[in-house]
Order: sequence, then C-alpha cells, then structure tokens
Amino acid sequence: MTRLLAVIERDLKKFKRNPVVLAMSILMPMIYLVILGNSFQGKLTGLPLAVVNQDGGPQADRVMEYLRAVQAGPRTFSVAVLSDQRAAVDGVRSGRYKAALIIPPDFSRRVAVSGRPDIGLFLDNTDSISSDTIRNLVDAALSSIKSEYVPIREPADEPLLRDINLYGKVDYYQSLVPGVVIMAIFLGTLTTGAFNLVMDRFLGIEESYLLTPLSKGHIVGGLIISGLSITTMNAALILTMSMLITGIPLSRGIDNFFPVLFVVVFTTLCLLSLMFAILGRISHPRIVGVLSGFLNVILFFPSGAVYPVASFPGWLKSFARVNPEAYAVDALKSLLFKNAGMAAVSGDVAFLALFTAAMMALSILTFKRTL
Repeated sequence: MTRLLAVIERDLKKFKRNPVVLAMSILMPMIYLVILGNSFQGKLTGLPLAVVNQDGGPQADRVMEYLRAVQAGPRTFSVAVLSDQRAAVDGVRSGRYKAALIIPPDFSRRVAVSGRPDIGLFLDNTDSISSDTIRNLVDAALSSIKSEYVPIREPADEPLLRDINLYGKVDYYQSLVPGVVIMAIFLGTLTTGAFNLVMDRFLGIEESYLLTPLSKGHIVGGLIISGLSITTMNAALILTMSMLITGIPLSRGIDNFFPVLFVVVFTTLCLLSLMFAILGRISHPRIVGVLSGFLNVILFFPSGAVYPVASFPGWLKSFARVNPEAYAVDALKSLLFKNAGMAAVSGDVAFLALFTAAMMALSILTFKRTL
C-alpha cells in the first residue's frame, strides 16, 4: 500500500504543477456544449428560401400566408420574395438560398379547375437535411390550400392523436449535458494516467522506476487512481456548470448524487484502463496526439450523445454494444432526465465495471517494466 500511495502522490504533484492542463480539460467541454448546442439547436431555423410568385391569385396567396406563418412561428426559414425566376435559381446555385420556390402564373386557375396544383421547387440537395425540411414544409403549404374552412369541432370520424410525455421537457441543449460530462472524462483520461507514463518514457524519467521495488501493479494502479481523483472532480464541476447553463434543475443531480457519482467513477476507471491498455507501451507523446482525435471520434459519436443509437446502421449498433461511452451516456440520461434510481442503471454500471476489470488486467499484463 505504501508503494502504491507513493506513485499516486508523485503523479498528483506532477499534475498540480501544470494548471494550464487542468484549465483546458474544464474549458474545452464547456466550449463544446455552447458551440454545439447553439449550432444544432435541435430544429433547423433561418434557412433562406427565395419565392417567386408569378400568379398573385387567391390560392397562391394562401401558400404565401402559410410560408410567412412558418417564418414568424417556428422560423424554420426566412422568405425572400423575388420577381425574377432566373435570379432565384442562380441564388440557389451560388449558395445564397437553400431553395427557390416558383409559383407559376396559372397556379390558382389549375387548383380551381383540376384540384392538382403544380409548383416548382429548386433545391440545394447537397445539404440533405435542409432540403428535406424545406420540401416537407412546402408540401404542407400545398396541402393547406385544400382546406376551405377550419372546423369549430374536431371531426368525429377522423382518428385523433394525443401525445403524452412521460418525463419532463428536455430540449436539445439540455440533452447534450451527459455527452459533455463523458467528453470531460475522456479528456481527463488523456491528460492523466497513461499519458504521464508516456511523457516519463519520452523524458527518460521512467528509468528511475527500475531502481525501485515497484511492481507493474503498483505503477499501473497508482497512475489510474491518481487520474481517477482528478478526472472525477473535473467531471463533477463540469456537470454542475452544464446544468446551470442549460437550465437543468440542480435538484435532479442532488437527488441522484450517489448514482451519478457511481456512473462517473466507473466511467473514469473504464476509460483510464482502456487508455492504459492502448497507450501503455507507447514511448512518444506525438503518437498520443494522433490517437486522441481518432479515439474521441470512434468512442464519442457512436455513444448516443449527439444522435440516437437506435438510428445507427447495423454495424455501428454492434460497435455501440461494446462502447463503454454508450453505456455511460445512457446511464446519465436516465438519472438526469428520467429521475431513475440506481436499479434502472445497474446494467450500464455492471458493463462498465466488467470492462474496467478486463482493461485493468490487460494493462498490467502488457505493461513493460524494462528498458
């Protein structure tokens, strides 16, 4: 135990002498939360749409009213009314507009005579998300001209959908918080634990370990425990700051304090052990820099932090089943948004514990205590 504590103490002192690393590990996840949360915002807004109304009849006016209602309400797009069809299409080609809607001169007459409106929509289909959104809204605008009146009572012969939310409202900004905490843990595991060992090798300090009676278990365990203490404190601080920024009531974190702490601790141990298994035999920090970006992509984005795992293709779903960050994100979402208890996330915690044990054993077995 004395030897293990000596390794922990040395690593903590080394980290204390580098406050910039500590500040960056806290600042980067918060920047991610602010930028990504305000970039996606869950729903698309402000898409530039050019409209050329060559008809001016009553049916065309109803389409324009619907488009202006969308612009004033959900603000999905901003309508720019033009008179030149060529200018509207050229604006789409140049990237000024996402789409150009052309209402032909005989639009209202065709609706009145045949009931089949004919309208042109030129889309910038290189951005499939924006183009699909605009296409659906224009389709809805065309459907709106078929309704001649708004009934006072709901039709008795039509099915009615009443959606019921089982949990409190969670917007997209708030849904990013579990992912931000996991990203903070990932960054913490990169700046502590195995990375310190790589730097010791690069600087030649690791040779001093050979003069001590420290075993491989002492070295690996000590570095992982010191990284655990630092990373857990960072994750707790970032969780609190993220909840304050996004408006999640702090009472949710307080009520589930111990379950959240269990998830954070096991996730930190899991990722620290994984990093040790991957970086344990690397001797140059440049390799760590190359691997860090790759590991962040393959672990974070398939975790369900940004996009639901259920919508992944089959091969990516298979990877998510063995991705520890996917279990950590799922557990934190259940605790923060569903007000679940420890029993509800016991399966996630069990996987993290088993993964940690396997990676810890692999780290000790593959660790090289020789030159």
